Amino acid sequence: MPPIDAETSRWFTEEIQPHERDLRAYLRAKFSAYPDIEDLIQETYARLLQAREQSSAQVGKAYVFATARNAAIDFFRRRKIVMIDCIAEIELLPVLEDRPDVAENACRNQELKMLAEAIQSLPDRCRQVLTLRKLHGLSHREIAVALGISENTVNAQVAVGVFISIDDYMSAARIHC
Repeated sequence: MPPIDAETSRWFTEEIQPHERDLRAYLRAKFSAYPDIEDLIQETYARLLQAREQSSAQVGKAYVFATARNAAIDFFRRRKIVMIDCIAEIELLPVLEDRPDVAENACRNQELKMLAEAIQSLPDRCRQVLTLRKLHGLSHREIAVALGISENTVNAQVAVGVFISIDDYMSAARIHC
């Protein structure tokens, strides 16, 4: 990663660091099994700086939290990968049922409902673009052609939609779960 310039340093100090206390509390609550929360915070910061280098999109609190969540999920996903060659006696491995319990299912259903409500609250064009991108998997170019808008407009609408829906979802999730 190249050296950080003064503008990036100012951005980080003013826009990212003020959320550190809340981010640390969120990560400890949601990912208590993570071995080193400080390491996860540093990984989040690295991803945010990399995202800033690649895009000029505004980064809000919801984006910071989503980045941290994704970093933690990536860690747990990598930890689950097991080389079959290395397992000499597979029948000796402990078997865990990896299904959520009733409370987790109820909370997940409530979270999905809140996320659906957040998406429904988006402006029409923004909701159309986000649906075509995230649910139907269309590229930005395909969306632009389908809706008769520019790719820049698609980029902006996706960014706005993701930030608004994540922010609404996270606000509601703090209240309900």
